[in-house]
Amino acid sequence: MSVRLFRDRARQVIGHEQDRIWFPRQVGAFARFLDLDDSQPIPIEEESVIRYLRSLLDAGRPAWQRLQFVRALECYQDSVRRERSEVLVSIKKKLIEIEGRERLSGKRTSSSSGGPEGQGAAVADVAGKIDPSEPELLRRTRVELRRMRYKYATERAYIGWLRRFMVYCQSEDLENFGEGEIKEFLSDLATDQNVAPSTQQQAQSALLFLYQKVLAREIEFLNVSKATKPVRLPVVLSREEIGQLAGRFREQRLLMFQLMYGAGLRHKECRRLRVKDICFDQGQIVVRDGKGERDRVTVLPQCCVEGLRAQIASIGRLHERDLDCGLGEVYLPYALAKKYPNASRDFVWTWVFPSSVIRTDPRSGTRWRHHVSEAYFTKEFAIVMKLAGVQKDAVPHSLRHSFATHLLEDGADIRTVQALLGHKDVSTTMIYTHVMNRPGITVISPADRLLGRGE
Repeated sequence: MSVRLFRDRARQVIGHEQDRIWFPRQVGAFARFLDLDDSQPIPIEEESVIRYLRSLLDAGRPAWQRLQFVRALECYQDSVRRERSEVLVSIKKKLIEIEGRERLSGKRTSSSSGGPEGQGAAVADVAGKIDPSEPELLRRTRVELRRMRYKYATERAYIGWLRRFMVYCQSEDLENFGEGEIKEFLSDLATDQNVAPSTQQQAQSALLFLYQKVLAREIEFLNVSKATKPVRLPVVLSREEIGQLAGRFREQRLLMFQLMYGAGLRHKECRRLRVKDICFDQGQIVVRDGKGERDRVTVLPQCCVEGLRAQIASIGRLHERDLDCGLGEVYLPYALAKKYPNASRDFVWTWVFPSSVIRTDPRSGTRWRHHVSEAYFTKEFAIVMKLAGVQKDAVPHSLRHSFATHLLEDGADIRTVQALLGHKDVSTTMIYTHVMNRPGITVISPADRLLGRGE
């Protein structure tokens, strides 16, 4: 395959947007190094790859850029031969180790050419603050997780599983272990510890991230004992129960309750709403970076409009007080804080439900006012459930289930409900058809027909 064809195919075969831009450029630069034009196929030979890598090193290119070139060649080779070269695998492994050392040492990277965020910045600019007392492997994992923009909750979960795996292996040098120990650990979770399937899957994802992304090891198919996943229907609150609960919430928590039930928001999505996400004129809420990092638009309940306007006015005054104290900054996703240095203090980025206290961000070390914690609404919800006498195993996410079910009962099209919920597949939305009360269908128990008359 020529560079020209690879450039065209990259739009379909490469998932990450930045990789779609930079991989063809890297492969094209390599072709020019070999005196090939865009119409000629590129031979992948160890000698030529190493010569080109040495030229990049002589030009002052950091390890992450040299690693990007090897990843680009891998993608090119996958597109042509559908197989991986052992030469590239070994080179990639060495470069990952070098890159990890560069980042952990705080070595500055070159800013002479484009690429991922972090160029021209020390490791603290890319990965934030990392505890130097942690094992080196955990620190390298944190750096890679943050470089790849994983959520902080995912980082905490992955590091937690790696710590448990270290205890299981009785060693911090996880490089000395592999498929055998991973299989035993995951099987033990299912058979001896009886964990949920999602828990076992999270542990597997953490270990695969370590060995494949950090250590550049190819892990074979893991034939482990799987935790069984029972088929469960969602817990749905009736309309009467929704009314009973709503009457017991007050102020911010009432507004959160109305939004989760009235707009089908997940609990996390509700807590992460920003002022700019509320579109009063269009009657819409824009949900940013939802599950699967997908954006969507959902309905703004009219019953929330007055409360939201009052809430935004209140946090506007709070924001002004924070600015007067030299604060008022909020977290911005990805590299927006670098692209727009003043945006973090702009009111439109402020959380709709800000925390009452100012805390230090565990990654950047910046002191700012984050959104309310998960416990802020969850604890109150459990108390209200007891006070209202609702005998169901409901959690805040049940409000989202109730939103979908009641919409379908009212005759809403299932594709519309799918779009409002942000489900990737309509089969996920179909689960609510099993718990809805279908109008016009009346089922009488045979016990009522026979025993109810005393026969």
